[in-house]
Amino acid sequence: MPLSLAFPLAALGALVVSMIVFAARGPGRDRDAESKKAQFLGGLGDFVLHWFLWLVAPAAALSIRLGLTADFYNFAGLAWGAVAGVAVALGQLELGGLALALSGVCDILDGRIARAQGVTSRYGAFIDAVLDRFIELFFFLGVAFFLRHSTAGAVAATLALGGSVLVSYARAVGESLGVECTGGLMQRGERLALLSLAGLADRLITTALGQSVGTVLLAVTWLIGLTSVVTAVHRTIWIAARLRAAERPSPQAEGR
Repeated sequence: MPLSLAFPLAALGALVVSMIVFAARGPGRDRDAESKKAQFLGGLGDFVLHWFLWLVAPAAALSIRLGLTADFYNFAGLAWGAVAGVAVALGQLELGGLALALSGVCDILDGRIARAQGVTSRYGAFIDAVLDRFIELFFFLGVAFFLRHSTAGAVAATLALGGSVLVSYARAVGESLGVECTGGLMQRGERLALLSLAGLADRLITTALGQSVGTVLLAVTWLIGLTSVVTAVHRTIWIAARLRAAERPSPQAEGR
């Protein structure tokens, strides 16, 4: 078996085994995620969410013992995001998927470490949110370059990048005006998970189906682009309705 196929098979196999181990332990739920009311795929993928957090929990505990800070993981995540973008641009989709997954792990660890150490701050929230946008920029630029000979690829990458930014922008503006909206199908966790899996499994699936390498990544990029725009529209309407309702005079005030 070619090494390019053996690696994703081994990685995906290890993940499946860890899922089985997690399920066998019972329906464990991560307290930190519960306190934040975190969801995956609108609650449909909560098993996957709590499994993954269980998987990375030992890394968080070890990091705290080693004295690693939230900032360390913020910038480590940025570095892995850059690696992911370059790897995808050069056609190394498995490496790109793995690097993006590691970037996502760093994003989880920075928040967990900050909360565990009681050092959450406005600086931390700002740098985390902005670096997340840079990571997505790196990856989608890599996708656009890899698929540069395909008009569909360029459009899909542009749509996915624009849609992901709109999702985050709608939330940020809403929160600045006092309305919090974290709902929607295609949030950042979902985008990272799908793109990481697409990178890891693309060559495996396309080889089995006799398709050209990049077909799965292209399909996933289209999916993310379209559903991100839908999520952004949903957030825009939801936030706008609540802002309008808050500004509407109450019946008592109108009767005076």
